[in-house]
Amino acid sequence: MASRPGTPRLLRELNDRSALDLLVSSGPLTRTQIGERTGLSKVTASQLLSRLEERGLVAVVGEQAGGRGPNAALYAVVPSSAYVAGLDVGPRGVTAGIADITGHIAAEISVEPGDDAVSLVHNAVVKACRTAKVPLAKLHALVIGTPGVVDPRTGDVEFIYDLPHWHAGVLEALRRDLRLPVVIENDVNLGALAEKENGAARDVDDFALLWADRGLGLAVVLGGRLHRGFSGGAGEIGYLPVPGAALPEKDTESVTWGMPALAGGLGALAGADAVRDLAREHGFDEPTATECVRAAASAGASGGPFLDALATRLAYGVASVTIVLDPELILISGELGRAGGERLIGRIQEAVGRICPTSPRVALSQVVGNPVLQGALLAALDRARDEVFSSGE
Repeated sequence: MASRPGTPRLLRELNDRSALDLLVSSGPLTRTQIGERTGLSKVTASQLLSRLEERGLVAVVGEQAGGRGPNAALYAVVPSSAYVAGLDVGPRGVTAGIADITGHIAAEISVEPGDDAVSLVHNAVVKACRTAKVPLAKLHALVIGTPGVVDPRTGDVEFIYDLPHWHAGVLEALRRDLRLPVVIENDVNLGALAEKENGAARDVDDFALLWADRGLGLAVVLGGRLHRGFSGGAGEIGYLPVPGAALPEKDTESVTWGMPALAGGLGALAGADAVRDLAREHGFDEPTATECVRAAASAGASGGPFLDALATRLAYGVASVTIVLDPELILISGELGRAGGERLIGRIQEAVGRICPTSPRVALSQVVGNPVLQGALLAALDRARDEVFSSGE
């Protein structure tokens, strides 16, 4: 792609975007502070603030007392200049959130699962907008997190095992229905984005996120960027062949939208059903695998043998990623993973050290709340700011 020449208009756009990003991350600021932190002269800073005020993107929100002379005006981004939506979609239902352009979450709601993907998303977005008192027309981006494989070349769903009504073609249908820039992303990838921005990976460029929940998932971040793979299948760690589990093989009698299911692999050893069976063997018979793990983590010494066995199974996945990619950090997330807390994390670290020539730091997710929804809103904000902040007159 040919580079754009350094025209005065391009330089203005770059300066405006730099100032807006600064105000989002560090505002409110005075004109002088903006100039100092961006390296712009007072005249240039004044000119760009005038432009941004005219576009309704910044406004004076107060004053800062100085030494001699009048108080300096404090500028901030206008939160209502644009909004975004994020969705976490799973077989249990949908959680939707609305955030303003500064990242403040204006509403978060949940809706029951449904068979029609377009109606499900439409109703969730409308309900979230109504709760936030934001017109649908004010939304500039929508990012949806789903389990399964999303083709990075088309952005469309390829395969979601437990959401059979989500299939190729749903992306275009959603865009037509909502008349919005809609993006679909793997839910674990969005969890990794949230971890990078607000969690344990804030200062780490190379890390992996192991997601233990209904099944197993993995997100990989290299050089600060998500690695999706050529077809979007990077991170489908549940199909990893491991000792103690049958080899994953295609089940030709179980086909969803042309994509045969796979049986066996790490998912059959460390998925929710297998974990619950393992828990029962060790005397923990709670209604769900997550509750079994939580009970064992709270049980003191009596929970140790079950946590040891579970940690060994999860360590197979961690070791495989470590041997291939050698990341600095492996994070454990998902309801089941987080339920084990530090007692499970320490055991995974020890097990990886036993079976792997190198041992990355293993840590628990630090994202508070719903990581998938947070990641969806972060991805939507990134897209919306590119559009709103860079579309100068």
